[in-house]
Amino acid sequence: MNACSYLFVPGNRPERFDKAMASGADAVVLDLEDAVPDADKPTARASVAQWLRARRAGAAVGTSIVVRLNAYDTPWHAADVQACAMGAPALMLPKAEQPAHLTALGLALPGCALLPLIESANGIAASLAIARAPGVQRLVFGSIDFQLDLGIDGEDEELLFFRSQLVLHSRLAGIASPVDGVSTALDDAARVYAESSRSRRLGFGAKLCIHPRQVAAVHAAFAPTTAQIDSARRTLAAAAAAGGAAVALDGAMVDRPVILRAEALLARARLSSSIQ
Repeated sequence: MNACSYLFVPGNRPERFDKAMASGADAVVLDLEDAVPDADKPTARASVAQWLRARRAGAAVGTSIVVRLNAYDTPWHAADVQACAMGAPALMLPKAEQPAHLTALGLALPGCALLPLIESANGIAASLAIARAPGVQRLVFGSIDFQLDLGIDGEDEELLFFRSQLVLHSRLAGIASPVDGVSTALDDAARVYAESSRSRRLGFGAKLCIHPRQVAAVHAAFAPTTAQIDSARRTLAAAAAAGGAAVALDGAMVDRPVILRAEALLARARLSSSIQ
């Protein structure tokens, strides 16, 4: 899953499922947890299961589908897992704190990609072990709940250490770069872009979205710019012309790390459709 945008849609609003799939988001997260009141959880679960069955019977689509379950220690978790046997390709587990819970989920639904949400001090402390659990595809930062758990007022430099831990642990575990938390700005594309750009600079590979209006800004932030693509191409051309010898470009030395960075940027551009 190379998604850079994950759009939440409440599980108790089935009329929005197809609209979310058409939003342009790379992945749609059918939410059975925070977006659904307790009294509505059985109905939401049934709606999600019915929709998954219909999608399974229909044609394949490019947008990935994720289901956010209720947490492992809640009374709704077991029924959520059973409902996802109908065809959820990826599962997001909130309040992830113990690798054993991911292992159990993987055994219950083998083949499903797992996206544990790190939302607490215990989750951060165990994040490397969680990242190494079987089936885990990438870590997800539940930044708002994390702030609440630690009593942190602010989500910029106040969370820098914790965000960097998730990036580091994802790399050590050999999984995809993590997904950053939501932006609460619904009508401020510039703010969403700025927050997403910060996520990318820190090493995140994606961001959670809570409204379709946020998707375009997230994609723009994660896609390389035309100038970056041009620079990467010129770097690779200069390196190729030098035939392995040291070479300078625009007053800077081009060595192996610079070449690898240019190659990675062009690969990211192809994934984001910035270039063909």
